[in-house]
Amino acid sequence: MKKALTICLAMVIGLCLSTGAMAADEGAIKGNVDGIVAGIDGGKMPTDYKAGDYDPYVFIMEKNGTMVVHPNKQGQSLNTDEFKTVYDALVQSTPEGLWVEYEWAGASKKTYVRTTAGGLIVGSGYTK
Repeated sequence: MKKALTICLAMVIGLCLSTGAMAADEGAIKGNVDGIVAGIDGGKMPTDYKAGDYDPYVFIMEKNGTMVVHPNKQGQSLNTDEFKTVYDALVQSTPEGLWVEYEWAGASKKTYVRTTAGGLIVGSGYTK
């Protein structure tokens, strides 16, 4: 009985720690996006930011769907039939920021997106 209780307690602690880690990851993602929005709103150029300088990577997209900053879609548009559901999720972005969910390359994604004063969409997220 004591061994079973110890195992259950270890599982509960592990679950609590993993939930806390996810919250910390979401906090870091939000912090990265908020920092980039503040920088762009303060006068920095979107191209001053590099997608791979952040973990997970960040992207900057024009409202029309063109990726300004992205690890492998820079210069390409997501406003196409192929990426319609992704584009539709990302353009829900607001100046206050919000979390959106969509499918990307066969995986469920959760992404924090926020709109700059000039209308660019800045985002970053993770696979669920």
